[in-house]
Amino acid sequence: MKNIGFLSFGHWTPASQSQTRSAGDALLQSIDLAVAAEELGADGAYFRVHHFARQLASPFPLLAAVGAKTSRIEIGTAVIDMRYENPLYMAEDASAADLIAGGRLQLGLSRGSPEQVIDGWRYFGYQPAEGETDADMGRRHATVFLDVLRGHGFAQPNPRPMFPNPPGLLRLEPHSAGLRDRIWWGAGSNATAIWAGKIGMNLQSSTLKSNETGEPFHIQQAAQIRAYRAAWKEAGHAREPRVSVSRSIIAIMDDRDRAYFGRGGDEEDQIGFISPETEAIFGRSYAAEPDVLIEQLRQDEAIREADTLLLTVPNQLGVAYNSHVIESILTQVAPALGWR
Repeated sequence: MKNIGFLSFGHWTPASQSQTRSAGDALLQSIDLAVAAEELGADGAYFRVHHFARQLASPFPLLAAVGAKTSRIEIGTAVIDMRYENPLYMAEDASAADLIAGGRLQLGLSRGSPEQVIDGWRYFGYQPAEGETDADMGRRHATVFLDVLRGHGFAQPNPRPMFPNPPGLLRLEPHSAGLRDRIWWGAGSNATAIWAGKIGMNLQSSTLKSNETGEPFHIQQAAQIRAYRAAWKEAGHAREPRVSVSRSIIAIMDDRDRAYFGRGGDEEDQIGFISPETEAIFGRSYAAEPDVLIEQLRQDEAIREADTLLLTVPNQLGVAYNSHVIESILTQVAPALGWR
């Protein structure tokens, strides 16, 4: 394992027990947690994107702000639902945020997940083309986004422009060189992981996937990663791919940890449905003393296959507590698993 970061969904609720009671709280605390994680030595700060929900949504203002307040840590998403995105406008936003961050963005994309509303992307002005599913549309938006990030000109210039143009067809500006290689695909099935490998995206695999074999989650996820790497190799891409997995991992260090997470209850994989026709398997959570965690995580085949581990954090417990959660893993657990 080379890299460890955190993943925040940015939940907020105006309830007395929450430390994150508004959208403003969620955004500002996300910035503060990224700064704290960098100071602790973590490698990445990642954020989930959900629409029509009391969670983080439009990611690029947040990513730019984190980029301006930090200097080393990777900054990313896991994931952006591409059914909602204008790929050209997104490329401009992403490139601007990447330039502000000095080339540290790691953008996770996806075809989307179960939503708060029915077909929410329609309210954003998008609909599948004839013969397409909404998932097809999301993948189409993603391929357009990848193409324009290459920085090649494609737009016919005006012969009488307001400002002088460079020669030839025009590309989108700003352009951030290298960002194309830092795009990831959040794959919920083996087939979409293979697709991502073929077209040259890094792979994000989260805490759920389609239940394709009935085996334990970590075994299915490890097989998914191996299938992705084989597709990448067969496609002949020049660089080495990156792979991340997400896990909920809490080291029980004190009475606070024990009160919040010491009761257990999520120590087995769960089976559910992410759509009426798709059975999914949800990976277990981990909460134990560090020595127990180390042995449990050594048995997780997918963590062994990945180069990056994203720790899902309980963001509504506040910046101070989540900094403690991250520090506990970095100092008491990760070194025994080969981190640094």
